[in-house]
Amino acid sequence: MSWLILFVAGLFEIAWAIGLEYSDGLSEPIPTAGTVAALIISMVLLARAVQNLPIGTAYAVWTGIGAVGTATLGIVLFDEPAAGLRLLFISVIVFGIVGLHFVSGGH
Repeated sequence: MSWLILFVAGLFEIAWAIGLEYSDGLSEPIPTAGTVAALIISMVLLARAVQNLPIGTAYAVWTGIGAVGTATLGIVLFDEPAAGLRLLFISVIVFGIVGLHFVSGGH
């Protein structure tokens, strides 16, 4: 269950990171409120997950999910470059997340 909570926390990390773009420097009230809400939910879920997972592993997975999701949505939503090397390095992060899951007894 802790891994599922951590995964959902990572999804909320993506939400608040993308929310930063829509909030226009936290100057738009509604996107800013959504960004802050997603940030709080993400942190609360991360705190719950680390009750049963090693902090180093959980934090690495949480930030990895956020980084991969945010980079992917940056490509899809904001026309950020999808160059081959960029995609390669994003995939390296994915392999790192999966690897940490398996070596941490998450399977």
